[in-house]
Amino acid sequence: MSKTIRILLGIIFVCVAIGALPAGYLMLAEPDGSGLGMTPEMLKGLPFKTYLIPGLFLFTVNGIFNLAGSLLCFFKSRFTAYAGLLLGAAMIIWISVQVYFLGLTHFLQPTFFFIGTAEIVLGAILYRQMRKTART
Repeated sequence: MSKTIRILLGIIFVCVAIGALPAGYLMLAEPDGSGLGMTPEMLKGLPFKTYLIPGLFLFTVNGIFNLAGSLLCFFKSRFTAYAGLLLGAAMIIWISVQVYFLGLTHFLQPTFFFIGTAEIVLGAILYRQMRKTART
């Protein structure tokens, strides 16, 4: 079961990274949001005037870190469970902040909230199995 959980978590990490890397890159390359069809007006009421900081977070945490998390999964690292817990929490925080400031504007927001929850649940299962194995 641990192998299946690890593979599933790795696939989720890869999928998140595939979505986050190009979107984050476009926010970094064009901080006015034009690369993604967004406008600076969409940031009204936010602590940011451009998409640079959100793009940096998206590219780094949801992109590179999730890609690294997938490598931990596929190479059976002892840190896989921690990656699931931390990256899932980061995803939930990312989406929660987004919905708080911008409102529920797209179906992908609840989808990614669910994906973050799935990362946490899978990470918790792996952590529990790891602890159980360590005791025996």
